[in-house]
Amino acid sequence: MEWVVSVVVLSICMLLMISSSAAVATNNAQVEAEAEALRNSTWWGWMGNTTTTSHDHCSWDGITCNREGHVVGITFSDYYCQESCMLSQLKFSSFPSLLHINLTVLTYLCGSIPDEIGTLTKLTYLRLSYCADGELPVSLGNLTLLEHLDLSYNGVLSGAIPPSIGNLKNLIHLDLSSNSLSGAIPPSLGNLTNLEYLYLNFNRLNGSIPFEIGNLKNLVELSLSHNSLVGAIPSSLGYLTNLTNVHLIYNQIQGPIPFSFGHLTNLAHLYLCYNQIYGSIPPGIWNLKNLIHLRLDHNNLTGVSPSSLGNLIHLNVLDISRNRIKGHIPLTIGNLNNLTSLDLSDNLIHGKIPSQLQNLKILEKLRLSHNKLSGHIPHLSIYVHQGSSIDFSHNDLEGHIPHELQFVYSPRVFVHNKGLCGEREGLPHCKGHRTILIIVVSLSTTLFLSFVVLGFLLLSRKTKKDQTTTTPTKNGDIFSVWDYDGKIAYEDIIEATEDFDIKYCIGTGGYGSVYKAQLPTGNLVALKKLHGWERNEATYLKSFENEVEMLSKIQHRNIIKLHGFCLHKRCMFLIYKYMERGSLYCVLSNEVEALELDWIKRVNVVKSIVHALCYMHHDSSPPIIHRDISSNNQGRSQDFYLSRAKLYLIIQAFI
Repeated sequence: MEWVVSVVVLSICMLLMISSSAAVATNNAQVEAEAEALRNSTWWGWMGNTTTTSHDHCSWDGITCNREGHVVGITFSDYYCQESCMLSQLKFSSFPSLLHINLTVLTYLCGSIPDEIGTLTKLTYLRLSYCADGELPVSLGNLTLLEHLDLSYNGVLSGAIPPSIGNLKNLIHLDLSSNSLSGAIPPSLGNLTNLEYLYLNFNRLNGSIPFEIGNLKNLVELSLSHNSLVGAIPSSLGYLTNLTNVHLIYNQIQGPIPFSFGHLTNLAHLYLCYNQIYGSIPPGIWNLKNLIHLRLDHNNLTGVSPSSLGNLIHLNVLDISRNRIKGHIPLTIGNLNNLTSLDLSDNLIHGKIPSQLQNLKILEKLRLSHNKLSGHIPHLSIYVHQGSSIDFSHNDLEGHIPHELQFVYSPRVFVHNKGLCGEREGLPHCKGHRTILIIVVSLSTTLFLSFVVLGFLLLSRKTKKDQTTTTPTKNGDIFSVWDYDGKIAYEDIIEATEDFDIKYCIGTGGYGSVYKAQLPTGNLVALKKLHGWERNEATYLKSFENEVEMLSKIQHRNIIKLHGFCLHKRCMFLIYKYMERGSLYCVLSNEVEALELDWIKRVNVVKSIVHALCYMHHDSSPPIIHRDISSNNQGRSQDFYLSRAKLYLIIQAFI
């Protein structure tokens, strides 16, 4: 019996050895077949002719092999293609272990996708871009392990989308964009329940959007734009609550926007423009607080823009132009602080332009043309740069155009209105505006002179009474008088600065030194003490008095009021409000503070200076010419920035 057992054991061992040898031989044969298929494709040119061992192909450019030497990845570069290569030259069925194919941005590789690509049943990643033509093979439906399928940017890839694509239930990413695909979107795509990204844009697809698309509960991005789709948007799309991007632009879609879109609370980009959508905008759209871009333009939408529009606080772009929207512009539009582009043009909107638009500090584009807006144009904070634009044309607007708009933009953006006017060449002259201004100035001057005469009489009587009864009380409030060159103000200043001790000096310029002083009343002031030699020139003293008197009459939000001055035999100085945080030059020289002064704040500084200069040049009488603006002549407080012109003029720029 023992010899029988020995024979059986020996037989089993021989069978195992034969099987192992056969497996090795089979594996070697498969590896050699894969290498031969690569050589015969001629894709790698001269490399295929220099191979001496079966595993050398694993070191070729773009070829990845596993431990056994089987090809598992092909990422082809046509650098080695000596002449035009065809997709059909590579025998795809020779690579049963292939997991990854990436053939993209190729110059010499082209041709139709071969049917045998469907034999690569282990494939998980397939990308063929800029290289394929013909039609999509039905055999693609056999690649059931596929997770990423990208056949985009082939241009001439034509025909219908095969329904067999619906078999790829592991698919996460499907991109067939930028081709010439035609026919209807197959309802079988609704079977791809793991799909997160679906791009069918820039094709020639027709028919309606399948209701079954609503089964793609994991869908994050959907792009069907630039096709010829018709019919209504299926309400089932409104229940894909993971959606962040929906692009349906440039189609022929009709019907209303589904009310179910109000459920898309994660939506950031909604593009429905250039269609034939009608009806009112569903109320739920205005509650999608994560929206960044909302484009509903070039449709047939009706209704009004509700106050709930102000809920979209993250919105950057709002475009509802070329519709039939009525009503007023809601006041809550001022809540959209992140808005950079607003287009309400070509509608039936009436009423006044809300002043709340000036809250939109980073607005770059504002288009309100071709409506029925009335009233005047409010002051706006348009962020001016090369790409910025505005348009108020073709309305019923009237009145003076704000300087910050008329001197920056072309007059054509104000044409075809009821009565807009301004000072710039090409705009109607503001005759009525000047007449009203003359009347106001005349009345103001009369009242001012009356008060001056009355005040002089009262002051004369009080002075005579004080001389016979009491002496002046020291430590008077410098802010209660103007142009008072007397003992009270002078002694307060001398005491507060310890006779202009150097420790109170906070800056020195070409015209004098600046001191910080705290008066007995508690008020902080900045004192500009002028150089001593200037007091000896009679012409300078007269010029000093005239200019200070003129500056005392300036009233503008961007120009700080000059509180007073002192002409004394020992010294003369100017009195301003004290700015706590030093000069703008110091801020820009400090790395930390310069970062705090971001570009939005810097633009606001420039705008405010422009407003002040515009006032000085056009609205002041007589006009004031600015002579000295620099960062070294700019002070900073916690609330605003300022700039001094010549000796005394101070401009404040609100941020």
